[in-house]
Amino acid sequence: MSAVPSSDNPTPGLPSAPLDPQVAQLLELIARAKRPPINALDPEDAKIAYEKSAPILDISPPAVHTTEDLHVPARDGHAIPARLYTPREASWAEPLPLLVYFHGGGFTVGSVSSHDALCRLLCSQADCMVLSVDYRLGPQWRFPTAVNDAFDALHWIFAQAGRLGADPARIALGGDSAGGTLAAASAVEARNAGLAPVLQMLLYPGTCARQDTPSHRALAEGYLLTAGMIRWFFSQYLDQEASRDDWRFAPLDGGGTGADVRNVCPAWIAVAGYDPLHDEGVAYGAKLRAAGVPATLANYPGMIHDFFKLGRFVPAVAQAHADAVAALRTAFDQP
Repeated sequence: MSAVPSSDNPTPGLPSAPLDPQVAQLLELIARAKRPPINALDPEDAKIAYEKSAPILDISPPAVHTTEDLHVPARDGHAIPARLYTPREASWAEPLPLLVYFHGGGFTVGSVSSHDALCRLLCSQADCMVLSVDYRLGPQWRFPTAVNDAFDALHWIFAQAGRLGADPARIALGGDSAGGTLAAASAVEARNAGLAPVLQMLLYPGTCARQDTPSHRALAEGYLLTAGMIRWFFSQYLDQEASRDDWRFAPLDGGGTGADVRNVCPAWIAVAGYDPLHDEGVAYGAKLRAAGVPATLANYPGMIHDFFKLGRFVPAVAQAHADAVAALRTAFDQP
């Protein structure tokens, strides 16, 4: 099964295994449909198209005990929408672990709703609360608004954990793609603020300032996420070109050195063999380990970008889901 993670250290930019057969079939179906790519749409139409397409390939939403839509106060007075998932009754006497989750979508599309099924799965299978954060998106809200929203949600949940029935000693951070960038940056912010999350779960995160790695060059077209899409997303998000060198955008190498990651929380990083972002995920794991931070790299060689949300069509994705759940349960000290 090509979603079984590989422990190999793959050659940068070069997939180390064949494309998963169901993934190959999916890519062929997408090509035949000849729908305009997301970067050919205006931003508002792109947001609508993404919301409509997200549930089609994703798993059916698992049942959880409760969901609650709430708001997190932002530093500028904005109320950040968020959704709190609970797997079972929580109380001050028996608080539950909690995952703060940031959805993907290139800082331009995506929402709590588009990632509802994934958050439900993590909640139910990892037996943890999940706070899914609807941070503000470009182009209306440009950098650093999204990362400020992420940081504000981080501080809020540590302050409010007890009231919500969560255990402040067992809080993890997570996200996919652009949400992985926010989770990685939030782990640094947590260290700076004296907060102690137990894990950063980074699913095919963006971490580099410029998209010039071997995997970006080798996989620029034909594997769902294209070079043109990435350029378009960042044109909607970045306030200026110089912001590429801000560590909050590029924790790997922004400004040449990226974020200081010493003493951040341990990481579990999932990368896909046919993802342009593959190499920067691998490199971020190496950066963390070089700084003495425990970092587990789970390489899924036959997968593409966004594969965690393709479970309805790609059965092998279930193994990756199980691996992420196991990483959370271990970090939460759950049996």
